Amino acid sequence: MKKIDLYIIRKFLGTFFFSLVLLLCIVIVFDISERLEKFLESRATVKDIIVDYYVNFVPYFANMFSALFAFISVIFFTSKMAYNSEIIAILSTGISFRRITRPYIISAAIIATLSLLLSAFIIPNANKKRNAFAEQHLNRKYQNDEKNIHRQIAPGEYIYMSSLSPSAPIGFHFALDKFNGDTLVSKWTSDRVEWREDIKKWRLHKWKIREFVGTRQYYTTGDQLDTALNFSFKEFTEDPKRVKENLTLPQLNEYINRQKLRGSASVVEFQLEKYKMFANAFSTIILTLIGVCIASKKIRGGMGFHLGLGLMISFSYILFMQFSTVFATNGGMNPMLAVWLPDILFTVVTLFVYRLAPK
Repeated sequence: MKKIDLYIIRKFLGTFFFSLVLLLCIVIVFDISERLEKFLESRATVKDIIVDYYVNFVPYFANMFSALFAFISVIFFTSKMAYNSEIIAILSTGISFRRITRPYIISAAIIATLSLLLSAFIIPNANKKRNAFAEQHLNRKYQNDEKNIHRQIAPGEYIYMSSLSPSAPIGFHFALDKFNGDTLVSKWTSDRVEWREDIKKWRLHKWKIREFVGTRQYYTTGDQLDTALNFSFKEFTEDPKRVKENLTLPQLNEYINRQKLRGSASVVEFQLEKYKMFANAFSTIILTLIGVCIASKKIRGGMGFHLGLGLMISFSYILFMQFSTVFATNGGMNPMLAVWLPDILFTVVTLFVYRLAPK
């Protein structure tokens, strides 16, 4: 590693962390001013606010915009180097433009690795504490007011409930349909279904079981029945968004496998969350290369033009990511392809702008 490598890496990482810390300070100040009244009403201690909320808020917010700020940092200090003719001086010594990009890639790889480690292992644990604080002090407790609930709990098994009690593990007008292929083999109904924590089973009240064997039907009825069913009441009381935020990568893999065994359609959302961990980290490298190719040329308009063009590219990347995510969630697009498609397309853009970069 040469002095020029250390010089660029120091400028890159220094600008990145300085701008990120500056933004976080501004965001925290605005967040405190917005939530101060709720903090006072909830009587949360200063220690709880700092340790349980803001200490866990910082890595979540920082990681969310790490790729964007890496890109802006590259645009900022590279434009300044180009304006001061430093890039021209480096190239005039015989160093190729490809060689110049090496310290940029090293710096971007460091940021990408930190981003992946944060999103896969550290931030989910921090989110658990932050969300728990929000539920207790910011009135963010999730309540499922969904009506006419339908779920697939296993391949060929579907449940229905007209409503749920928000304060107790009870569902009303319960039904369970079991299929063998396209053939209905049994139908369970109950006026009320209740989760019994002491025996770890569901209790059906005023139940009926209708079984189909060939052309014959068999009925069984009773007042009360304790049975094990392949779902828990907790699944209906947890905010799906917070569940995704609170799962580390190993826990997310386990959750996805469990949802696949059930044949659940919601598995797509969790697959997207998993693939985003890797795609967002890789996007740091792509946006860094685009940034250095754009900003390394000294042009009229200087840093202002470079920043404007860079912001347009970065926001177009974010917009495209949102579109592909929607297509995966609602349009049946493969989740991995949906998440990686923006990176694939912007890799092509990177190769194009690299050809136009100063040599």
